[in-house]
Amino acid sequence: MRKLPFLMLALLSGLLSVAPPASAGRKMVQVKGSDTLVNLVQSWAETYLDETGLFVAVTGGGSGTGIAALIDGKADIADSSRKIKPKEIELARKRGVEPVEIAVAVDGLCVIVNEKNPIRVLSVADIGRLFRGEIRNWKALGGPDRPVTLYGRQSNSGTYVFFQEHVLGNKDYANTMNRMNGNAQIVEAVARDASAVGYVGIGYVVDEHGAVRPGIRPLEVKGASGVVASPLDSEAVKSGRYPLARALYQYTNGKPKGPAADFIRFELSPAGQALAEEMGFYPVGGELAERNRRAMD
Repeated sequence: MRKLPFLMLALLSGLLSVAPPASAGRKMVQVKGSDTLVNLVQSWAETYLDETGLFVAVTGGGSGTGIAALIDGKADIADSSRKIKPKEIELARKRGVEPVEIAVAVDGLCVIVNEKNPIRVLSVADIGRLFRGEIRNWKALGGPDRPVTLYGRQSNSGTYVFFQEHVLGNKDYANTMNRMNGNAQIVEAVARDASAVGYVGIGYVVDEHGAVRPGIRPLEVKGASGVVASPLDSEAVKSGRYPLARALYQYTNGKPKGPAADFIRFELSPAGQALAEEMGFYPVGGELAERNRRAMD
């Protein structure tokens, strides 16, 4: 996985947003949305610039923000770590926008604890109980006699929505959960707090050498079938054995065309998917790749 320092990312984002197009008359692609995807898409945009001389503007803000920007005509591509909602599709169509879905990478959503916490495996059911506030002390799960501190995302995050649907059973998060602006903030908070548990994308858990970042431990997760799998096991994530695996999406208005289509084709190319793996994500294959082919043709 390749990571740029936060300041460099901020500067890069600003550069991509204000630099003039490399060729006259060619529209600069605007990409907005998912915090989970923003670092990866910025890296794609940086490499795309190096190879083609063409600029792509990339900003975050959350999946909901990106989809809203697409609907409002303020983005060519919306990044999303969740599927678009029926009510968003309905609003888009009322505005004359027809969302088309492209899967650009696969993520293993990680539940992380502080490295001092001895717990190494939790079931999806128990993780749900933690984040609904039904378990308030680690002792109830065989851990230390210590209160649980919850760290999650804000409601405009696709990760927030995915976790609520797939782990909380569409029930409410505990009102004691600390709602953070991004994955990096959750990692930093959990690394500082011995009582902490949070959820983040796999790309924020390991460093550029593939090693788990200091201060945190990604938990192995037991699914409903009783199978235990780790988000660090690429085959478990790609095969779906890891229960919190998910596709990461981009949405366009109608089938991608012009400069936006060119950029998406680069993302899905062998070089683009190899970069996704360097960043700690997994490549798109199987049925997702076939859906992409139909969406792009």
